[in-house]
Amino acid sequence: MVSGGADSTALLVLAATAALDIVDGRGEAVIARERLHVLHVNHQLRGIDADEDEEFVRGLAARYGIPATVRRVDVAKLAASAQLGDTNVENVAREVRYAAANQLANELCAAAGLPRSSARILTAHTANDRAETFFMHAIKGSGAQGLSSIPRRRNRIVRPLLGRTHEQLCDLLRMRGIVWREDATNADTRYLRNFVRHEIVSLARQRNPRLFESMAATCDILSDEDAYLTQVASRAYRALERRHGQGLVALDAARLAAADVAIARRVVRMAVLDACPQCRLDARHVARILEVVAAGEGSVSLPAGADARVTYGALFVRSREAQGHADTSGWLEVPRLPGPAGASASLVAPGAAGLLSLGAGTLTARLREVSAGSAPESLARAHAREWDGLSVLLDAAACGIGQLGGRLWVSGPEVGEVLCPLGMHGQSKKLSDLLIDAKVPASERAAVPVVRAGVSGPVLWVAPLRADERARVTDASRVLLELAWRPK
Repeated sequence: MVSGGADSTALLVLAATAALDIVDGRGEAVIARERLHVLHVNHQLRGIDADEDEEFVRGLAARYGIPATVRRVDVAKLAASAQLGDTNVENVAREVRYAAANQLANELCAAAGLPRSSARILTAHTANDRAETFFMHAIKGSGAQGLSSIPRRRNRIVRPLLGRTHEQLCDLLRMRGIVWREDATNADTRYLRNFVRHEIVSLARQRNPRLFESMAATCDILSDEDAYLTQVASRAYRALERRHGQGLVALDAARLAAADVAIARRVVRMAVLDACPQCRLDARHVARILEVVAAGEGSVSLPAGADARVTYGALFVRSREAQGHADTSGWLEVPRLPGPAGASASLVAPGAAGLLSLGAGTLTARLREVSAGSAPESLARAHAREWDGLSVLLDAAACGIGQLGGRLWVSGPEVGEVLCPLGMHGQSKKLSDLLIDAKVPASERAAVPVVRAGVSGPVLWVAPLRADERARVTDASRVLLELAWRPK
């Protein structure tokens, strides 16, 4: 990626004539000329200067016999339209550059018949950039991930010049008699990076001339520690996740509130970025989300139109696109048991039913008490036949529901989830296999309501397909839980 400035010009020269470490395990090595390709993105922000930068890069690439691709994007217009969920020109320009680089890398891999993972995207970030990014993140508010600054490699993006300073690269170009382009906007301190570069870093170097070396060591330490904490947080995220759909993530709010705050912050960030990848979070956004999680209710508006909301005991994070969709999860309230059983009735007349409306239909729940001398197991079988699976009777105690009622958690099927289907004598079966055997179309499986004893509790009923063996009614059952599903 070559802009035409000193750093990226030096990157092109070194890639073509010297050895670079592209983090492939070989250390510094000469790169074969046929493996190189130059990308220049013209942001069309500086009129004729931008066009001259483009011509300079084309000429420099031709000088070393390297093919060059130029992408022209009206970044100002794109930012004004907020198509990328951001109106900051610098942020939009960055997104555009990396999108263009990934697209070109994929095209080159396809043309060469190579897997996409074989490509490397080289950028000209230096030790100066790393220090500046550290201060920028510190000013805006950031955790260890932001303060670790620019990593040497992230996926296929490699930064082989992080160990060199901007001054060293300028000296290298002067020694070789190579000119470069100067961007006049680099002196404009209205931009945060320029303010940090000219006002903060210059002062810090007066106190410590080896600032870049010491900050590089600090960033490396933070990066290693951040990688470890990210692994821990990823495991916690998987354990807390209760729903994951297009533009939607739901987490167990109670367990998240009980987690160590260092892990909880990272889990929240992962959830938001999963639901809305273009959302640019600050530390204050994460802190506010954790506040409503601790309170057990509330909502937070996030960048790019995303929304975080605690309801029904879960933290729901939605992108702008997903906010208008119907909920597919929530708590199903089970009202308390009505008065004592009548002597002549098999089941007490039910009281009020709890109700939960979902996108695909409505679930209801109520308790019934078995009268003396009745055969509960036979009643449950007859009830299932009468309702053809749309309503079931379960043992309330086995479902964790007492005579005073309670609540059940309902959401779609989870990855890897299992149950013990009624009639299979305790044998377990993957929920995904149950849906396949029932011939539920793949496009509709996410909307199948699964009733559980709690957010992290066992499956009780996959409506209207099968109840779980562990919740079945026996002749020893005294209080029954009636669940019914009414599809739209």
